[in-house]
Amino acid sequence: MVVEQLKIAMLSVHSCPLGNPGTKDTGGMSVYIRELAQELAAQGLLVDVYTRVHDSEDAQIIELGQTARLIHLRAGEDGYIHKLVVYSYLPDFACNVENFRKRNSMRYDLVFSHYWLSGWAGKYLAQWWDVPHVMMFHTLGAVKNSVGIGEDEPELRTKTERLLARDCHRIIAASEREKEDLIQHYSASPEGISVVPCGVNLNLFQPMDKKIAKQQLGFDRDKVILFVGRIEPLKGIDQLLRAMPYLKNSHRSRLVIVGDGEYGQYEMERLQKLSQDLHIEDSITFSGLIKHEKLNHFYNAADVCVIPSYYESFGLVALESMACGTPVVATNVGDLKSIVQQGETGYVVMDNTPGVLASKIDLLLSKSSSDAEYMSSIRASVTRFSWLNIAQEIIKTCREVVASRFA
Repeated sequence: MVVEQLKIAMLSVHSCPLGNPGTKDTGGMSVYIRELAQELAAQGLLVDVYTRVHDSEDAQIIELGQTARLIHLRAGEDGYIHKLVVYSYLPDFACNVENFRKRNSMRYDLVFSHYWLSGWAGKYLAQWWDVPHVMMFHTLGAVKNSVGIGEDEPELRTKTERLLARDCHRIIAASEREKEDLIQHYSASPEGISVVPCGVNLNLFQPMDKKIAKQQLGFDRDKVILFVGRIEPLKGIDQLLRAMPYLKNSHRSRLVIVGDGEYGQYEMERLQKLSQDLHIEDSITFSGLIKHEKLNHFYNAADVCVIPSYYESFGLVALESMACGTPVVATNVGDLKSIVQQGETGYVVMDNTPGVLASKIDLLLSKSSSDAEYMSSIRASVTRFSWLNIAQEIIKTCREVVASRFA
């Protein structure tokens, strides 16, 4: 069976792809879904992204591209509700997707679920429609629990992920490491996993004059160290704070922390108290939540972007920073070891020990980060992650799955 125009029902139940990265339950996955849907549509596919209503003011249907839509459906009360509460409304969500499909005489060739909650709904929709089910987990509960930082993920999640890993028709993993984790923790079949990395918007994230970027943000006299992400223990921000006193010229360096998060005010206050205890509070700026389209200015103002995380499924922030020509220091998480060219576009360290982080940050701060040739070489190293290239890999995988289903 040859499918001319693939029609994909994409599910992102708990997180709206138009939400602001860095807020509760909204991060790289939301960016991934939005960017991928738009690029798939540009390549001629029809993509409907289903999510629950997070804001009663949102229109039910929002156009993402010529043949890509975001569709809001009710599942529980509008607005933010905890992920485990969302779980109890998944049957309602799946039924509402089916009712919407029937009312609009839609037919899909594939269900593409993102995160375990969406996977639960996707499993049943794929059965009802007799189409393949493709899963992308983005993060894995069992791996988070093995790290032992922050709250444990519930058994409900890990059991559901294990079931989905064995039951779906194809898993898309963002890295070889994620593939290994799926096999190790959930006994997923290696043959059923396709490795396709995440992408970066090279039009949005590109180099600009670093001096101007610093001046615009009020950091023109400082060497800027940047963190971007949710404010939560798993991100290792406290270790980055502890690294600051180790820097050779710490009085000339400013750490800018961009993000909000699930742990909210409590975690922010903990980090602020730590900066006071370390006597570095005058060198720390908590910028709060910044709209995704404005992050380009922060990456360009930075001399180095640091990812001190205990766990990342991929490392999208590294791609965004490097697309702007800014080098990265990161722990060995996600796919960062294959993204960062050691000593050339940054450093990947084995752990987030403060002294280790500081030594690599110092090396990068000693370079002329505003050198155009240097910035250009860093950007060139990640152009292979354009959304066009990633979308083509996803399309290839989806067509294989659909073809094998009807072989």
